[in-house]
Amino acid sequence: MSPKFPNKPVQMSRMIAYQKDSIVSRVVIGRPTATVTLFAFDKDQSLSEHTAPFDALVQVFDGQVEILIDRKPHLLKDGDSVIMPGGKPHALKAVSRFKMLLTMIRS
Repeated sequence: MSPKFPNKPVQMSRMIAYQKDSIVSRVVIGRPTATVTLFAFDKDQSLSEHTAPFDALVQVFDGQVEILIDRKPHLLKDGDSVIMPGGKPHALKAVSRFKMLLTMIRS
């Protein structure tokens, strides 16, 4: 783990801040076999449709996001999680500003 993430309990949502009209990311764990990344999206910010070769787990900490998985919409809010399957197209749009933790395990 990074020295910025001490080996003690932390409230992940406080480890990243919103920025106006932006998407902010912060790597928590970056390894060849896995990444864990925090994101903060301002309202109406989005990631266009793309695919990834591996499954990814999204955990929402704050706000609301619409995630399209294989072109099917899913509205997630604070406390919700979803798996985006590898090889399936997905896209994200901030319904309100939101924070999420993205975990990707490479296999």
